[in-house]
Amino acid sequence: MSVLNQSFMQGFIRMCTDGYAAGWHERNGGNASYRIKPEEIAAIAPQLNTSGAWLPIHASVPNLAGEFFLFTGTGKFFRNVELKPESCLGILEVDATGEQYRVIWGFADGGGPTCELPTHLLNHQVKKLATDGKFRVVYHGHPVNIIALTFVLPLDAQVFSHELWQMMTECPIIFPAGVGVVPWMLPGKPDVGIATSKLMETYDAAVWAHHGIFCTGEDFDTTYGLLHVIEKAAAIKVATMSMAGEHKRQTITREDFLSVAREFGLTLNEDFLR
Repeated sequence: MSVLNQSFMQGFIRMCTDGYAAGWHERNGGNASYRIKPEEIAAIAPQLNTSGAWLPIHASVPNLAGEFFLFTGTGKFFRNVELKPESCLGILEVDATGEQYRVIWGFADGGGPTCELPTHLLNHQVKKLATDGKFRVVYHGHPVNIIALTFVLPLDAQVFSHELWQMMTECPIIFPAGVGVVPWMLPGKPDVGIATSKLMETYDAAVWAHHGIFCTGEDFDTTYGLLHVIEKAAAIKVATMSMAGEHKRQTITREDFLSVAREFGLTLNEDFLR
């Protein structure tokens, strides 16, 4: 079976296509990556080219040594992923030191992985360790309402988490740890990757001020779904503020949140409940 027909490839392409349709990927905005399972790599091994040059990651990820990843490409448009996956996507191998990578499939028209490669791999390293290897997806998008809120809410995890939780009962169930918040930083550089990965020790999602959001998860559906829920909550917050400012006639209370936690067996950060 060809690389493009593998189930992990088809799932990745669908996630990218759905994200573009949702409006999260203007032009070449956003990026995504998937840590490929050993059996998935074994199934396509004859189709991989391992003669390419090793290139610096510009970050140290020793706990990902020898791992393989599917990545979106630098300058590539999400709207083209479904049409030209062999051009827009590539499979990478991390070397034995966790300091270098090489392209072993894809990026057929040249180029390479997204400039956010260091951020993705730093996040993969953190979530691999934190979840005993269960989390395999990192997804970065530019959803309108989340970005809008970074101009009007304090850039504080407590504030963002509390406000988003209040917008839908589903929210504390889907992201009980809340969301982290990264102040504006220059994208594509190791510093923003380090800041984001530090937050990922606690959260599964991190908002980037005036830029977008990073989400992580076990698979494509849960990762895409996490971003979808957060962005929908943000849209409700924006709509509520446009109607009433900060005044809410009624809302989900602290006691309500605690009852949800008891019902679903969740551990909520009570500092975020205020």
